[in-house]
Amino acid sequence: MPRRHTYETRSVWTGDRGQGTADYRGYDRTHETTSPGRPAIASSSDPAFRGEDDRWNPELLLVAALSQCHMLSYLHQCAVNGVVVTAYEDAAEGVMVETPDGGGHFEDVLLRPVVTVAEPGMAERAQALHHDASAICFIASSVNFPVRHEPRIVVRGDS
Repeated sequence: MPRRHTYETRSVWTGDRGQGTADYRGYDRTHETTSPGRPAIASSSDPAFRGEDDRWNPELLLVAALSQCHMLSYLHQCAVNGVVVTAYEDAAEGVMVETPDGGGHFEDVLLRPVVTVAEPGMAERAQALHHDASAICFIASSVNFPVRHEPRIVVRGDS
């Protein structure tokens, strides 16, 4: 029987300016997202939707979750396949398309990990393991749009 995992969060709207949602422009989209034992995430909507540009928004959090999940799945694959990673950095980007009805959806997310490996002989395997990591990433397996990868492998000590 498969193991089940439950994840609990709480989001609290903090944007009431005194009149609630009586007017579309009369309230802030600010909120805090928490989970037991963790620091709060100051959140808002995307600035394109009247949100605050200095706070996380759901779209950024989704792209970040995909990037983090791929990284953790990839590091696992490297560890069990003898590839020693000494650094990992990703510059992820997601594209969301608005629909005429006021909704929208993500078109795709592109992950651009730069991975540093300990030895030149590990580079080819390190490149190939991105495919395996993608296959086991929980978050990527849960979305209905492509999550693409453009990895770059660097050998420690090389420029």
